[in-house]
Amino acid sequence: MMMTRRDFLGTSALTAAGLRSPRAFATVDSRPPLAKVEHCIVLWMGGGMCHLDTFDPKRRGDPKTKKAGSDYAAIDTIVPGVQVCEHLPQTAKLMDRMTAVRSVTHNTIDEHATATYFVHTGRLVSETIRYPSLGSLVVHEKPAPADVPGYVVIGIPNVSRGPGFLGPKAGYLNVTETNQGPAGFAQAEDVTAARQERRDALLGVVRAKPTDAAVAAQEDAAAAFRKLAGPSFLKLFDLRNEPAALRQSYGADFGQRCLLARRLIGAGTRFVEVSFHLQFVNGAGWDTHKEVQEKQHLLVKDLDAAYSTLLRDLEQQKLLDKTLVVIATEFGRPPEFDAGGGRGHQSKGFTMVLAGGGLAHRGAFGATDDLGKSIVVKPVTVPDFHATICAAMGIDPHKELFDGSRPVPLTDGGKPIAELLNG
Repeated sequence: MMMTRRDFLGTSALTAAGLRSPRAFATVDSRPPLAKVEHCIVLWMGGGMCHLDTFDPKRRGDPKTKKAGSDYAAIDTIVPGVQVCEHLPQTAKLMDRMTAVRSVTHNTIDEHATATYFVHTGRLVSETIRYPSLGSLVVHEKPAPADVPGYVVIGIPNVSRGPGFLGPKAGYLNVTETNQGPAGFAQAEDVTAARQERRDALLGVVRAKPTDAAVAAQEDAAAAFRKLAGPSFLKLFDLRNEPAALRQSYGADFGQRCLLARRLIGAGTRFVEVSFHLQFVNGAGWDTHKEVQEKQHLLVKDLDAAYSTLLRDLEQQKLLDKTLVVIATEFGRPPEFDAGGGRGHQSKGFTMVLAGGGLAHRGAFGATDDLGKSIVVKPVTVPDFHATICAAMGIDPHKELFDGSRPVPLTDGGKPIAELLNG
């Protein structure tokens, strides 16, 4: 059995000197039991969803007078003592099916690209290693059935969602149009059968030549995706097959993407990320600087409609206990308002949400101070959050993967939230 550098250090004289790594103290008995969730849907709130104005309301502030606090009133939920903002009334009725983790924290700089990469991979950008995203980790450890893609991103392609050193087989299928399916899956109308035959013959000559491992891996992944390009898979993108009332209850663009995610999950896809705002650039979407704050309530209302409908729909399809539904974002926002009435960035304390998955939900976990600026109860790091998702899906969060001969901890030492897994 090969001994890694960590194993060696854990059993060497350094251990006797009290220099053991934190991982060395973990035992099988101390780890929470692994659940058996089959699917994960991540709703990505690109731009930095404000926890104060959604799932962690505080005292009322005022962007006009610059009084720090929440921009909206708080309402009670079905869970006693747990409140959300007034624009989440449907979600409030389902709070017993979810947990707002109000004590998420990370120490990266409060900049969109860096924080987005960190929340997706659990690591900072490295010059020596390409880290895989959470979606790639999940599909690598828990492959989907062969007739569906394991990992789908409904949004704009980005390196932070990629497979890193795991290679193309752990990559994602990208979708931007909910009613058309992935680009290139349907044959162009002007390509006749004879023309397609000539193309295949030419491609066969190229494939017959020796190639390096990286190209071979890419070809294997492409071949797997080509198998999906049939009517049985593409019909998943015809949302007209769903009742009109259900489609309407999901809401506009974001809601329709959530409905597609449910259809993909129902077909067996393991991991789906849904972007809230496909055309997000700094200064729009959830990045509520300046006057963008004035229309933030419209985003919250869209989220409420789509999210609550998704949970009810999954429940009706008997998929909610098998599916973990995550609301994630790169950071939160501070309680103070800027000169234009908006908010800045805050990564020291914010909220991400877990729903379904058969977890022991409690409405809320952890807590920030009276203004939502710093964590006062049970901080949860991004690796901890990832470890909770992995454990819920039956994936050992303490496992080590290898980039060549280099061991890479699956969640960088993350510890699952035991209270959610054990009850």
